[in-house]
Amino acid sequence: MSFPVDVVVMAAGKGTRMKSRRPKVLHRLGGRALAQHVIDTAVRLSARQVVVITGHEAAQVEAGLAAPGGAGTALGFVRQEPQLGTGHAVQQAVPVLADDGVTLVLSGDVPLTQADTLQALLALCGGQCLALLTLDQPDPTGYGRIVRGTDGAVQAIVEQKDASEAQKAITEIYSGIMAVPTRLLRGWLARLDNRNAQNEYYLTDVVKFAVADGVPVQAHRITDAAQVAGVNSPKQLAELERAYQGRRAHELLEQGVRLADPARFDVRGELQCGPDVEIDVGCVFEGRVVLGEGVRIGAHCVIANATLAAGAVIHPFTHIDGEKAGVSVGPGALIGPFARLRPGAQLGAEVHIGNFVEVKNSTLADGAKANHLAYLGDATVGERVNYGAGSITANYDGANKHRTVIEADVHVGSNCVLVAPVTLGAGGTVGGGSTITKDTPAGALSVARGKQVSIPNWQRPRKNPPKA
Repeated sequence: MSFPVDVVVMAAGKGTRMKSRRPKVLHRLGGRALAQHVIDTAVRLSARQVVVITGHEAAQVEAGLAAPGGAGTALGFVRQEPQLGTGHAVQQAVPVLADDGVTLVLSGDVPLTQADTLQALLALCGGQCLALLTLDQPDPTGYGRIVRGTDGAVQAIVEQKDASEAQKAITEIYSGIMAVPTRLLRGWLARLDNRNAQNEYYLTDVVKFAVADGVPVQAHRITDAAQVAGVNSPKQLAELERAYQGRRAHELLEQGVRLADPARFDVRGELQCGPDVEIDVGCVFEGRVVLGEGVRIGAHCVIANATLAAGAVIHPFTHIDGEKAGVSVGPGALIGPFARLRPGAQLGAEVHIGNFVEVKNSTLADGAKANHLAYLGDATVGERVNYGAGSITANYDGANKHRTVIEADVHVGSNCVLVAPVTLGAGGTVGGGSTITKDTPAGALSVARGKQVSIPNWQRPRKNPPKA
């Protein structure tokens, strides 16, 4: 754009119909707050600044929103107290808006407006006229109607409660989104009054002022209702969630990702996929997830903040969550079903993590295997280690965490307890059922368990007969 763009986000409302203590604009869609989607879109427009107008639970809303780092778009807040209408809301932002730019007004509860749609609206404005985003709506109930003259030019926006019966029949509605030169907006806002059915200061009245002043009013009409759909109830939030996920699924399908069922798929963050990735039904991706070439994800997996290298296979019902530390899975690794990888799990090539195995803050070198019913916490595991069923690292002494080192080619039998800190020497074997509290030598068989005793003709205790 040849002019600076300042985005004003309306986020002062209470959202009574959400029936929630959480402010409406902080309800989550695709893993992010509704208003955060709007802020992120403004950043994609290279906006000079985003000004969020808060009111209800203002401190909570302001704490819950953030500008994307390093984007060059400043984020600020102004408060509307009390809430006296949309025009009154934008009046609160006027002191921080410069006259050399265009003000783009967005709503914090309308999260799916596309950046290219807003680019087209700004181009229509051109820094000279008032541009409105409109939509033909078969059922326009509740929306402001676009009133046009006999020449087709926009004359006014009439709110539902102030509309005549003829105006209520109009199906072209105002989306709540406009682009307007700030120098003009400033004067129009000063002329607002509240002589209307709701006794509020309507932002939409700037249209009649523009017409009166001879400023052209342009309308960019779109057909995608989801782009201007707002959230006023849990039902609407759920509907928009499916619309959002449908878009994400479509984008991935266009990239060549194989989705078993696009309707049963959820991304609540950033998902990056290489060629020939396959994702079965019911999977959820959160945070930042990277799937390398040929990765296969089984049904009903939850994967967050993780990188999976080429050829890794995640079997059904596996839970991976790297949180801040992240999780990495090496090429050709096999994980699950019913496995759990926690923060700091770093798995090498061809590692096998089987059913009901948990790994936390541990490194497993190439070819290591823990195939079932085991726990590896705060451990360094060498190449080709075989870690037996039911074995655990006892890494916590009640106050501090300690590390277990299992060197290459060690075989740990079933049902062993490795009490950290301890090192198992390369090539060694730990007999099943052992509790290891001291370092073991390389190549040795280490057994630490009670001597087996058999008592012949043993009689089990019997229950006392019931009393008469």
